[in-house]
Amino acid sequence: MLKPFIAGNWKMNLTLKESKELAASLRTGVEGMNGVDVGVFPPFVFIEGVHSVLKGSSIILGAQNMYWEDKGAFTGEISGDMIKEVGCTHVILGHSERRHVFGETDSMINSKLSAAFAGDVMPIFCLGEKLDERESGDTFKVIERQLVAGLDGLTTEQVSRLTIAYEPVWAIGTGKTATPAQAQEVHARIRALLEDSYGKDVSARIRIQYGGSAKPDNAAELLSQPDINGLLVGGASLKKDDFLKIVSAAFE
Repeated sequence: MLKPFIAGNWKMNLTLKESKELAASLRTGVEGMNGVDVGVFPPFVFIEGVHSVLKGSSIILGAQNMYWEDKGAFTGEISGDMIKEVGCTHVILGHSERRHVFGETDSMINSKLSAAFAGDVMPIFCLGEKLDERESGDTFKVIERQLVAGLDGLTTEQVSRLTIAYEPVWAIGTGKTATPAQAQEVHARIRALLEDSYGKDVSARIRIQYGGSAKPDNAAELLSQPDINGLLVGGASLKKDDFLKIVSAAFE
């Protein structure tokens, strides 16, 4: 059984003081929960402050995005080396908001995944369909396109170290959540596609998180599904008690 991975994506929220206070509370709250990997992904400008609070703890620290070049005239962008220097080991790539608000393409996300592995930063690779794509019956087609294009050129060894997050766009920040059965169906499809391309041993090692309005009251049921190996949590990760309840659901 894969170790669950519960990741909190703080998005563009909190102040530096609030970020450090939340990190300190989580550090205390997850003590003893060794059967779960827990990660937080603060805004870029708060990463160093959060790292100072979490240093030496079991909590994974990551960034919400990165660029595919190491350095250069790319105003507003952040490289893998930069996020590593301030304490990050992980990065979220391909999040639906990056795709659909900021126009990132499958090709761009593929370049970022390649750069992350080259720089030894572990990616959470996000994919998922929009509401009209689900309603038209194209969910699997969209998922396969995003998966194949995103992983293009990566080695089998690199793919085996990925975390994938399935996040139906229609369930992010809307209060709607895919039912456990709906989520499991897509997770199983993702794992089958991975097995077809990389073999059963590799597909069995990859953790697939669900992301899409995960909350304390639905976490346990989602995590009970055989191919759901964690959660990528948005709004609920900003509330200490809610996030710790979700972590507890994974631990139990």
